[in-house]
Amino acid sequence: MDSTPSKVLAKCHNIDDLRSLAQRKVPKLLFDFMDGGAEDEVALRRSRSGFDRYQLVPHNFVDVSKINISTEVMGRKIDAPLIVSPTGLPKLFHHTGEESLVPAAGKHNIPYTLSSASSTSIEGVGNLSSGPKWFQIYVWKDRAIVRDFIERCKGAGFSALCLTIDVPITGNRERDVRNGLAMPLKMPPTIAFDMLRKPAWLYNALTHPLPTLANLVDRVEGDTSAADLSRYTEEQLDKAISWDDAAEMKEQWGGPLGIKGVLRAEDADRAAEMGFDSVIVSNHGGRQLDHSPAPIDVLPEIAEAVDGRCQIILDGGVRRGTDVLKALCLGATACMAGRPYLFGLGAGGQAGVERAMEILKGEIHRDLMILGCADVKDLGPQFLRRID
Repeated sequence: MDSTPSKVLAKCHNIDDLRSLAQRKVPKLLFDFMDGGAEDEVALRRSRSGFDRYQLVPHNFVDVSKINISTEVMGRKIDAPLIVSPTGLPKLFHHTGEESLVPAAGKHNIPYTLSSASSTSIEGVGNLSSGPKWFQIYVWKDRAIVRDFIERCKGAGFSALCLTIDVPITGNRERDVRNGLAMPLKMPPTIAFDMLRKPAWLYNALTHPLPTLANLVDRVEGDTSAADLSRYTEEQLDKAISWDDAAEMKEQWGGPLGIKGVLRAEDADRAAEMGFDSVIVSNHGGRQLDHSPAPIDVLPEIAEAVDGRCQIILDGGVRRGTDVLKALCLGATACMAGRPYLFGLGAGGQAGVERAMEILKGEIHRDLMILGCADVKDLGPQFLRRID
């Protein structure tokens, strides 16, 4: 059951419209899990406001009769400089989860990054689309899990790995604490009443299996509920990782690999020196360390440190096509985003995800033309002006 008519989604003209629609359709405790950040959410807000420090300065008398927004990232040509970030348990927001996200990304030929905490398995996602698929991986205490994930990704046709390095422990996400978010979902009267007000979500939740961490069900004996698997995941996060661990993973994988969670120029320099294919400038969507820098603010110094030796991907705060253009002007090859597509998912399943992609791609195309630049690969600092 999905009660969102296409005409309703067509009236969503930007990502904030999709966010508002998702907020009306998804129970509050789950919407807050999707939408919220750590502690006072300063990092979350700055990830957005950081883009406001830059103005776009158009060039005139430029032939923009043909516009190219395609590019190449981690060895694959993609139709737009967009990548779907890894997000855990998306079936909490809509019963289709990855079954909507992956085909939508494939249809638009942009990479989908599967979370280690996904609600569909590596193999299941591999069968959903022939489009580019990446896998987000941590360094686990049990290195056999890492080796197993890598081999499964090879077998399922994944084209790149995304090593996430900024989660030695889960951040303090106070919205979730206040809402009492737990697995399985608890139903105090206030939450139960709120869910009753979201009939489509509730119907689908009652008529489909409870989401679980699909990639781990075979690794835990006994109870494989989301709660027990989440505790297992937290216990497995290695708090003593080193560059040697990253190098070992790079060798085991043997294909394109990006490092996600980089906010320091010296870390970016080390990754480039070691031959990693990309550094992903990210503060984990403001969900880990509050008061961490906005990715857009550290992007220039990271681009200077990398100096073209590997690609740079910006992850954090993207809601508009102009955000993407600004990031590319500052040295990024593409932008990751998670929430825009989750808002679309919550708003209307696969049709909502596709609407989010259509909005962002349309804005990039239109704004590039107005900017006086015919190709995203020609963007650079000449199109920017910083204001403080």
